[in-house]
Amino acid sequence: MIRRLVVVLLGLVAVLAVAGPAGAHVGGGAAGSDYDARVLSVTPEVPGLSVRVLSFGDELELVNGTGTEVAVPGYDGEPYLRIGPDGVWRNANSAATYINLDRYGRVDLPDHAERGAEPDWVQVSTEPSYVWHDHRTHWMSAEQLPPAVAAEPDRAHTVFEWVVPLQHGGTPVEVAGELTWSPPPAPWLVWPLYAAVVLLALAAGLLARGPRPLGALLLVGAAAALWHAGATPEPPVSISSHAGAVISAMLPALTAALVAALGFRASRRGRGAMTGLLAVVLGWLLLVQGLPDVDVLWTANVLSSGPQPLARVAVALLLALGLGFVGGGIAAVRRFREPAAAGPGRPVPVG
Repeated sequence: MIRRLVVVLLGLVAVLAVAGPAGAHVGGGAAGSDYDARVLSVTPEVPGLSVRVLSFGDELELVNGTGTEVAVPGYDGEPYLRIGPDGVWRNANSAATYINLDRYGRVDLPDHAERGAEPDWVQVSTEPSYVWHDHRTHWMSAEQLPPAVAAEPDRAHTVFEWVVPLQHGGTPVEVAGELTWSPPPAPWLVWPLYAAVVLLALAAGLLARGPRPLGALLLVGAAAALWHAGATPEPPVSISSHAGAVISAMLPALTAALVAALGFRASRRGRGAMTGLLAVVLGWLLLVQGLPDVDVLWTANVLSSGPQPLARVAVALLLALGLGFVGGGIAAVRRFREPAAAGPGRPVPVG
C-alpha cells in the first residue's frame, strides 16, 4: 500500500507540474462577477473585423483580418493603438497607454504623455489582433456600487451603455455595448447544498458498508471535471499557444477521469483501501481545478461557454466533492485496509 501511494502521488505531482492550476477560463482573471459587459453592435459592420469583451468587461479583444489598419483612439481622442497586417503598434505618448495599466486608472502619467504630443509608436505584437484593458467598458469604483444598484440591490440593472470608437482606414466605426449588474445567489439557499455534498462524500468513506458508494461518487466528480474543462471559453487569439492553453486546461480533467475510472473499478472489485486512496488523489485533482474559480459560488455571472447554472454546479461539485474525497478517502483507506499477512512463526488469531 505504501508503494502504491508513493507511485500515485508522484504521478499526481508530475501532472500538476506540467498542467498547473486549471480554471473555467484560460488566461487567468476572475471566473465570476456580478457585472457583465457585452458588445451589442459594430457599426458599420466590417467583414473580417471582430470585437469581443473578455472577463466581464475587464478587457477588449480586437481581431483585424481585413488587411486594412484599424486605429483605436485614447480617452482624449489621441492616437493610442494601430492594429493592422504588420502587427500592433501602441503610442508611448498616449495617456491611455499608462491609464490602462491599472483597472481603476490609479497611475501617475509621465511628462511626455501629454495632450497634443506627437505619437511615439512602439510595436507590441506582430499579429493583427490585440487585447487591452479599456475603462469605457467597466465600472470604475471598487468600493462603491452604481447608484441604481445600491438603491435596489435585489434586481438586475443596466449600469450604462458604452461606445468605443475605431477608425478602419478612413471609415469611422463604433463598437457599442452595455454593462449590466445582476444580484448574486442567496447564500442561505446554496451554501447548505454545498455542505450537503461535502458530507455525502465524507459519509461514503466513513459510514458506507462497502466501497461502492464512494466509487460511484468518483464518477460524479470526474463528470464535473470534464464538463468544467469542456466549457472553457475560447481563449484570446493573442495567446501565444492557443492549442497549448486549451490542452493545459483539459489535462487535469482527463487525469481526474482516469483516476475516477480506476477508483470505480477498484470499488466494484471490493478493494476498499485502493478506492479510498484513489479518492484522495481525485479529491486533490478536483480542488486544483475548482479553487481558482471559487468566486463563481458567490457571484451572479460565470465565465463559461455553457449554461451558467451548470457552470456553477460544476465548480460546486469540484470543491465540495474534492473536500469530501480527501477526508472520506482517508477514512476508507483506514476502514477497508487489508490485514497484514501473518509471517512465519507468527500466531494467527482465530475467531
